[in-house]
Amino acid sequence: MNIEALTDLERTSIEAGSWFSRLSAGLRQAILARAAMRRLSDGAMLASRGTPADQWCGVAKGAVRVSSVSLSGKQITLTYVEPGTWFGDIALFDGLPRTHDANAHGETTLLVVHKGDFKDLLAQHTELYEALLRLNCRRLRLLFDVVEDLNTRPLSSRLAKQILLLARSYGVAQGEEIRIGLQLAQEDLAQLLGASRQRVNQELKGFERDGAVRIEPTRLVVLSKDKLLAVADR
Repeated sequence: MNIEALTDLERTSIEAGSWFSRLSAGLRQAILARAAMRRLSDGAMLASRGTPADQWCGVAKGAVRVSSVSLSGKQITLTYVEPGTWFGDIALFDGLPRTHDANAHGETTLLVVHKGDFKDLLAQHTELYEALLRLNCRRLRLLFDVVEDLNTRPLSSRLAKQILLLARSYGVAQGEEIRIGLQLAQEDLAQLLGASRQRVNQELKGFERDGAVRIEPTRLVVLSKDKLLAVADR
């Protein structure tokens, strides 16, 4: 792929990604040479549960919503894959079908490396094995953190922490305010935290009264990171 096909912002998101930016220049170039650019409209299906895995992807713009279906048939959001993040390698390693659904959230641009090219990269660059091992160790640590928070922290603390993470990944500074660019309904936020929309709404209104956030339709604006940090540390 000619990386010039990406916009400046998309190219920066990929090149500055915390994992990708630590790879050697040769490996970064080899990955980009094998990648195809794919632009998706909001809600477009990228992968569905139970289908064969055949792509390794990097998010250059937008987000990928990873979800599953509950026993009652309700779609549940598990996470949003942010710009600069690569995903899909686990299923390419173990050869098993996809475990979740994946859809574009907003206008989304992906770099897509197909399975054959992914295997060739692994064969030609042992560095990629080690880098992906470190990446998956980090994912496992983050998963343990989420489980620990779910079992030991009150909802207010987990919500404040989630808002700070969203502000870091999708925040747009506007003076002293930080507008979270990812469009999320309160139901989406509640699903990320394993809580009801009503309880999340109550906590958000409390944050708003305290001057920590401002609630806008499908958007949150961080007014005070310090106040959110104080709640997150409880």
